[in-house]
Parts: sequence; C-alpha cells; structure tokens
Amino acid sequence: MKVLLASPRGFCAGVNMAIDSLELALEAFGSPIYVYHEIVHNQYVVNHFRSRGVTFLDSVDEAPEGATLLFSAHGVSPEVRAAAKARRLRAIDATCPLVTKVHLEAIKYAKQGRTIVLIGHEGHDEVIGTMGEAPEAIVLVESPEDVDRLEIADPDNMAYLTQTTLSVDDTARVIARLRERFPNIAGPAKSDICYATQNRQEAVSKLSAEADLTLVLGSQNSSNSQRLAELSKESGVPAYLIDGPQDLRPEWFDGVETVLVTAGASAPEKTVEAVLDLLAAEHNATVEPRLVREESVSFPLPRELRALASS
Repeated sequence: MKVLLASPRGFCAGVNMAIDSLELALEAFGSPIYVYHEIVHNQYVVNHFRSRGVTFLDSVDEAPEGATLLFSAHGVSPEVRAAAKARRLRAIDATCPLVTKVHLEAIKYAKQGRTIVLIGHEGHDEVIGTMGEAPEAIVLVESPEDVDRLEIADPDNMAYLTQTTLSVDDTARVIARLRERFPNIAGPAKSDICYATQNRQEAVSKLSAEADLTLVLGSQNSSNSQRLAELSKESGVPAYLIDGPQDLRPEWFDGVETVLVTAGASAPEKTVEAVLDLLAAEHNATVEPRLVREESVSFPLPRELRALASS
C-alpha cells in the first residue's frame, strides 16, 4: 500500500496560538483553568487538557468568581465577555485573529445600518459568536436555497460575511446566488475563509484523484475537517473522518492500493503519526509526502500572556 501524505495538513496558526495560550496559562496560573467551549474542535486535544486540570464550560456562569477563563479559538459574543467581566474572571482571549476579522466586519456593517447575511453552519461556536456582535442585523444562510428564501426590507443595503472554515466551492455558490438576487450587496475585501482551510481543501482536491481512499484526521464536530472528507467524496473517492487509528475498519482497505492521509486544522500531528504507524504495521504501507503549498503564517499570543511568554 502507498500512502500519499498531504501537506499542508493539521494545525493552523490560529489553533497553534490557542493551544500555546492554554499551555502557557497552565504554567503561569496552574489548574483549575476554565475554557469557554472546547479550545479547538478535536477530542484528542480536549482530552489531553482535561487530564491536566482544564474544565471546558458551556456557560460562563459555571466558572467560579475570580477564576481564569480562556476564550477558545472560535471567538465569543460581547454578551459572553460581559458575563466574564461581571464574574470578575481573569479572561484570556485566544480567539483566532481571522475570526476576529469577521467580528469586526460585522460590527462595521451593522453600524452602517446594513442587513448582514452570514454564511455558515447553525449552532457552530464561531457562528454563535459572530451573530452575537449584531444579532438584530444578521441573518444566517447555509445554501443557495436559503438565499432564495430571504426576505430583506432594504435589499440595496446589505452585506455578507462567512464562517472561516467553510467549503470554498460551496461558499462561492452561495455568494454567487446572493449577488444574483442582491446586486448591490457588499462583502469583505478579502475572503473570510481562512488560508489554512483553503490550503487543506486545495491539497485534497489535487491529491484525491490519485487515491482509492482518503483518511481525514479530525473530530466529527470540526467543520473544516468535515469539509475535507466531503470534498474527497464529491470527487468520487471514499473518505472517512477519524480521530485516530482506533477508528479504522479493516473492510475500508479491501482492494485499496493508495490512501490519501490528511488532517483538519485542529488535528494534532500525533494522531496522523499513529495512523501511519498502523498502516505500516498492518498493510506494509510506504509513505510519500506530497507538498501542495507552503505555509509560514503565525499569530501572536493574546496580550494577556505576551509578558509571561517573554519572562
């Protein structure tokens, strides 16, 4: 068996920043430390930090007054920030800067009095945070069909934004339909879909044609990981989204000669290595690294932690 190992894959700059922030907070303040929602959508990462005394919360009110609370990479609404302040929590903001960009765009468009169409997945942490910036001004859509159902009071005063982890192709179709229905709709100067999401999708698009099967390392609640598996399936190549080697099934490999292995932006390289080790042991697999695009992006730590990192 041959394994095509896609690159880029795995952690993006925003995930690296969020995980480094939590590591540094643990070193500086010790446990318990609280995180609002999962630090990133990956079970391996979440379980690793749980074992070190981190508690993941669904409500700020669950944190004891005065405790240390870290906001996850997906961002939070102003309401959550206010609740943390009211409980005198030491808040550390590990929101990905690319998500912050979308929040700032939402605030700008709302101040202009525009109706904002947010393209994203209902219930996703990032979408909840973005909509919280201007709930009275934002409507959520996921598909061109959703666009067809929109009823807007002032169709000449609109703008659109997108979740950062969507399918590039699917999002382009929604934006095209928005522009058809609302020719004067404004949009961001640069795509809201993050560089890492685009790069990992590009790698799957280019490499899956050479494979009989695609394995995507990532958790089921990871939007960008889900998109990678969907992209492979759309090109006619079966794909499975897995957390690690424990999820592999022998029947997947019947008649398979070439496997594409990649990882979502929140999946650690350790899980990739564990899958490669199992494929080598059980299928005598050889690994062929395939670089599609270089990445050199990095983000600074939250300002609350920068002094600690330099000391």
